[in-house]
Amino acid sequence: MGAWIKMIADEDAGPELREVLDLARTPHGTVDNVMRVHSLRPHTMRGHVVLYRAALHDDANTLPMWLQEVISSWVSTLNACPYSFANHWANAAHLIGDTDRAESVRVALEARQPETVFEGRELALLVYAEKLTLHPGDMVQGDVDALRQAGLDDGEILEANQIIGYFNYANRLLNGLGVSTDGDVVGYYKSE
Repeated sequence: MGAWIKMIADEDAGPELREVLDLARTPHGTVDNVMRVHSLRPHTMRGHVVLYRAALHDDANTLPMWLQEVISSWVSTLNACPYSFANHWANAAHLIGDTDRAESVRVALEARQPETVFEGRELALLVYAEKLTLHPGDMVQGDVDALRQAGLDDGEILEANQIIGYFNYANRLLNGLGVSTDGDVVGYYKSE
């Protein structure tokens, strides 16, 4: 476990915290530090788990999962959040399913040049994500109109907006409390 504040281990958790830790468990049976950092305030952990799963892991989302993970990785790159980038880039690379393509995408994101590997609706989403992350007060209706012109419907725009908003929240939580991946299983698809 790694963070700048105290995190409570499973064996030291009281009944309320144990219940929320169980809600936050990954498919690997662990609780990632991004959630465990809330252990002193279980109510915020509960809210975080629900928000995360609604924004990124809900079956009702229609954007391709690999693209959701690329957007997550892009926002985390823009925010210099190594924790989220490590986890969500591992997911994106797995879901892209082509090692060479994944490597070219990773290099482009880290160079802050997504236009070298994306175009059309995918690039439009990354441009929107960049502006919303770095200059949220400058957003205008034209930013959403550009997404529609690129072929995205309003539901897809909302999905992307929620992923971007969630990762801006999570990146600030993680960076602000010095949360590391120490002890975590990195990536949702990591084999045991």
